[in-house]
Amino acid sequence: MAERRPIALTFYRALGRALTPLLHLLFRRRAANGKEIESRKGERFGIPGVPRPKGSLVWIHAASVGETMSVLPLIEQLGRDGYSVLLTSVTVTAAELAEKRLPETGIHQFTPYDTPGCVSNFLDHWRPDLAMVVESEIWPCMFDEVHQRGIPFALLNGRMSESSSRNWMKAPKTSGYIFKCLDLVLAQSDADKERFLKLGCRHVEMPGNLKFDAAEPAADEEDRRRLADQIGDRPVWMAALTHPGEDEIALKAHARLLVEHPDLLLLLVPRHPARADDVAALVSECGHVMARRSCGDPVTAETGVYLGDTLGEMGLFYRLAPVTFLGGSFNDAGGHNPVEAVLLGSALVTGPKVANARAVYKDLWEQGAALKVEEPAELASEIAHLMDHPDNRKQQVDQAMNLVIKGRGALTRTADLLKPMLAGTSQADTMERGDGQGA
Repeated sequence: MAERRPIALTFYRALGRALTPLLHLLFRRRAANGKEIESRKGERFGIPGVPRPKGSLVWIHAASVGETMSVLPLIEQLGRDGYSVLLTSVTVTAAELAEKRLPETGIHQFTPYDTPGCVSNFLDHWRPDLAMVVESEIWPCMFDEVHQRGIPFALLNGRMSESSSRNWMKAPKTSGYIFKCLDLVLAQSDADKERFLKLGCRHVEMPGNLKFDAAEPAADEEDRRRLADQIGDRPVWMAALTHPGEDEIALKAHARLLVEHPDLLLLLVPRHPARADDVAALVSECGHVMARRSCGDPVTAETGVYLGDTLGEMGLFYRLAPVTFLGGSFNDAGGHNPVEAVLLGSALVTGPKVANARAVYKDLWEQGAALKVEEPAELASEIAHLMDHPDNRKQQVDQAMNLVIKGRGALTRTADLLKPMLAGTSQADTMERGDGQGA
């Protein structure tokens, strides 16, 4: 006999149905702020934008850019093995990245809202043979609907903070039902594994963190050479993937650094290019001469700030900056993946708030492979220390690279652990069912 839904989940589903009309208003508001794409509204309500491909289909849900980057190597591997992959995400930036980076066997759609109707529309059309969510994407209705349809279901690169675990444990019947929907959890760390087990997950393994297996981000060599020639021998530092409030922190630090380094150039790269005009206004208010990447502006001797307001060019910017402050760490964004910076030899300074990758940062900080700044006012002095002491900077970069190399291998172990689930998908049966034109 199937386990009955907990009362809380039943209420959550009923509330989702009742509030679905309001989601149209929410979408309109988010679209006006650049957080949705108007022409793809149907996808958020489970109405497909493209037909279902024939053959076996693996669905992977990754919320944003960081999660998407971590699973791209796995998506490429699945494509080589003959599987089509449907990648869903929440954010526009992740959709733009997917458009550039997905292989031919990959399809991108926006994630449906977590209501019974939206998720059912989505699953009726796509009929995945295997479903996977990435890191901490735990949506009650999605989990319930996938489980009720008997679709094999896994959590990739799973992470669970101590505070989130405590919150789930406050509702043991609901959390027990939701986490038992997962057939397999692949945790990032031993601590994450233990938390998932306590929450009732049936099968938990710890293959490691997929983010360590990230490929070195590419860059157009001609663009790199052109910018390097324009910069010349000027000292450079970068404030990367900044969020609101962090641009101001970086600009204040830059003003202090200019006292001792009057020819210093700041590469300022906001996390969301849609904020570029607001960031540009801040730079102008501070009195800096600015060049914008999106406008093709060159770096001149007068340029004080180069605004990297494009998507998918971190490989270029990291190659130009020997020292980087990595944003999302002085606000509640939870930090960003530091591995790309490490692979390209940029010495890292971060704030303290990095819950999204806490295990990675803990190792980096403890091993002297990155510097943690507790207060924004301390940022300038730490950047200056790394700029003024190249031997210390090199030692930090080398130590960080050693940690990344030591942490690699999660991709291979993850793929091996997924093989039994992939073997259970019936390619022939899926082909017989056609391409699923309707929803």
